[in-house]
Amino acid sequence: MSASPETLVAAAGRLLLPETGTVHTLTPGLRARAAAVLLRMALDQALDSYWLRVTSSMTRIGKHRMLCLEWYAGHDTARRCRTTWSALSTACHYHTSELPPAPAEIRTRLLEVTALMSALSATNR
Repeated sequence: MSASPETLVAAAGRLLLPETGTVHTLTPGLRARAAAVLLRMALDQALDSYWLRVTSSMTRIGKHRMLCLEWYAGHDTARRCRTTWSALSTACHYHTSELPPAPAEIRTRLLEVTALMSALSATNR
């Protein structure tokens, strides 16, 4: 059983802004990277849910669903999905020669994923 996109976004939020008094066993960069993974999973699931409503065959082909999104959900939503997914994918990958993502950057992505989830759920065709 997988978690819902809303649950994943909430977990990412807790990683980025832990409650006061919480013992931090991970550095802010590692928490940001883990939050990016959760946010990308949430965006993927929101896209899957969207395409299931439109046409179920589109959920099997990741690249095509992003390319075709513009014709179904509109130019702005498609552009925001591509940009956000790409940024989160970059933040998820670990490279020894690069710094981890900044928590502030991932917090911005959290807001964008939340907005995209609303846009995708409101778009019906």
